[in-house]
Amino acid sequence: MLQFLIDLFARSQDWLFEHVVQPIMFHAGLGAFIEEAFDGVEWFLIGAVELGALYLLLRPLEALIPAQPGNGRRARWNDFIYTVIHRLGLFTVAVFFTLDPLMDHLAGVLRFGGVHPFNLEALLPGMSPTVAFLVYLVVLDFFDYWYHRLQHGVNWWWGLHSLHHSQQYMNLWSDNRNHLLDDLLRDIYMAFVALAIGVAPGQYVLLVSVSRVLQSLQHANVRLHFGRLGDMLLVSPRYHRLHHAIGAGHESKGEGTLGGCNFAVLFPVWDILFRTANFHGQWEQTGVRDQLPRTLADGSVVPGRDYGRGFWAQQWLGLKRMIEFARKGTA
Repeated sequence: MLQFLIDLFARSQDWLFEHVVQPIMFHAGLGAFIEEAFDGVEWFLIGAVELGALYLLLRPLEALIPAQPGNGRRARWNDFIYTVIHRLGLFTVAVFFTLDPLMDHLAGVLRFGGVHPFNLEALLPGMSPTVAFLVYLVVLDFFDYWYHRLQHGVNWWWGLHSLHHSQQYMNLWSDNRNHLLDDLLRDIYMAFVALAIGVAPGQYVLLVSVSRVLQSLQHANVRLHFGRLGDMLLVSPRYHRLHHAIGAGHESKGEGTLGGCNFAVLFPVWDILFRTANFHGQWEQTGVRDQLPRTLADGSVVPGRDYGRGFWAQQWLGLKRMIEFARKGTA
């Protein structure tokens, strides 16, 4: 059965490339990028499969065991738009295959100078493909953890990343609710790390896909966890929901203080090692504190910050927050 699905995917990729993408590429005078386009079709199909599988598997769970009542239908639809943009490879494939030839050129220069580029698998010869995949997944997750902590620790960066946290109705599509600039920065960073440790393009596709699926589960509106031990091994929806909790997941020492808890992307071991883990196990309301209205000493009410309802409004307001927080030196 597995082999049948693999063969079906390969035939679908070949057909789509030969009958749709390749003619368009040649007509547009982009024949020099045919090889990259073929790889792009693979990213596109994997993203399409992910979208279908996530809806079929996670949407029923959200209906059966929701962590939060109410569906936030408009917010869900907006998050779906983000997911389509990201999962169909717009950023990831462009960044990886732009950096790939640059890294190859750099490797050639280093070899000419007698310096051999680093390769993680060379440190542990004899690894099976499965073990190598898991090692790469853990190493990339370590770098992703620190990237995530910086998003919560640098004022201008939080101005962008807070868009992701502004979703008060988390759902299976919320993982990709990010500012496009923030997405671009992360994709460049992760692609550079992957290439620097010797990840091959074919491996990178699968590594990204596995990570994305797990992150979609984490953000789903489901009352689900993996038990005391399981939550210490893999980020669960309950564990990650606390990261999104108002006044907890994006604050360390009280109101207005950047930081937070549960930054791990896949494996909570990084939170445990670096003392940012919180396993208290409650199902909190999600969002950002400044979205809530505030009552001043004189009794007047200050409305909460507007993060925008639609895609373009959210992107524009994210840029404004980035500039505002950078100038003020505080969020």
